[in-house]
Amino acid sequence: MILAGDIGGTNARLAYFQPQNGHLRLVSERVFPSREHSELGEIVSEFLSDGTRPEAACFGIAGPVRNGRVETSNLPWVIEQSRLAQQIHLPATLLINDLEASAWGIGALAAGDLVPLNRVSGPTVGNQAVIAPGTGLGEAGLFWDGNRHHVFACEGGHADFAPQGELQIELLRYLRTRFGHVSYERILSGPGLVNVYEFLRDSGVEKESPEFAATLRKGDAAAAISRAALAGSDSLAQKALEIWISVYGAEASNLALKVMATGGLFLAGGISPKVLAGLTGPLFMQSFLDKGRLRALVESIPVQVVTNEKAGLLGAARCAAVRGCKS
Repeated sequence: MILAGDIGGTNARLAYFQPQNGHLRLVSERVFPSREHSELGEIVSEFLSDGTRPEAACFGIAGPVRNGRVETSNLPWVIEQSRLAQQIHLPATLLINDLEASAWGIGALAAGDLVPLNRVSGPTVGNQAVIAPGTGLGEAGLFWDGNRHHVFACEGGHADFAPQGELQIELLRYLRTRFGHVSYERILSGPGLVNVYEFLRDSGVEKESPEFAATLRKGDAAAAISRAALAGSDSLAQKALEIWISVYGAEASNLALKVMATGGLFLAGGISPKVLAGLTGPLFMQSFLDKGRLRALVESIPVQVVTNEKAGLLGAARCAAVRGCKS
């Protein structure tokens, strides 16, 4: 039995997987609200209270993992692999970046787990890349050695935001006043969508509806904005999502170029499937292809949305199956 975890800033998903005929069968799964717990060990211990003793465990964590230690980007947690192993009494325990886990999961996805945003003719062999907006913005790559892909993590979501056009330049100025350094994560995330909405409101580009403002105060503002935008019920929300999608397309293309992802780019994370109707419109691919002299290269890269919300869990389980015995 393998214990896998996909640990994000909002939710911590844990599951048991059973290796079976070269595949991994999901046995059981639980979701824990991350912020309701003081540390990962507390969550894992509760999950293991059913008495199951897995042979190996791997946890994908939102944050840079260095030497078996991670200070989570969007949670007040510091997680150490050795200490966690002692807490849960499992010697084969791995910590990897959450997008590294998602990248491990790509090779196990079925055709029904992917929605293509473009059509590419000819061979699509080579490196691959994954980008995933959620509570934060994660990115990862898969290096192609001629026989198989090797996953590697990165923290590209924290790279400097490069605005395109006057309105995005004004957005950069607005966010610099609020945050100082402005990374792509300040836009391409749930909180980032709210940042874009507030920029448009505060700068007077669009007028805020009092009724919609009241809706935002009641719950998840990012979810409310994306729902209203896709439904066409609020013009300010629509404009915010349009900017968000344009920036998403540009940064996805940046990642594809840096990784030379001729084998494909995958849009993962919690938000991408929820705004699929927006991503399948013209804005995303227009921004993705707007790379000047390198347009022909990015035109040859297949772009697909990952709709399987368990991709990170599955990837952590695959990583445990391959590397667990070596930890």
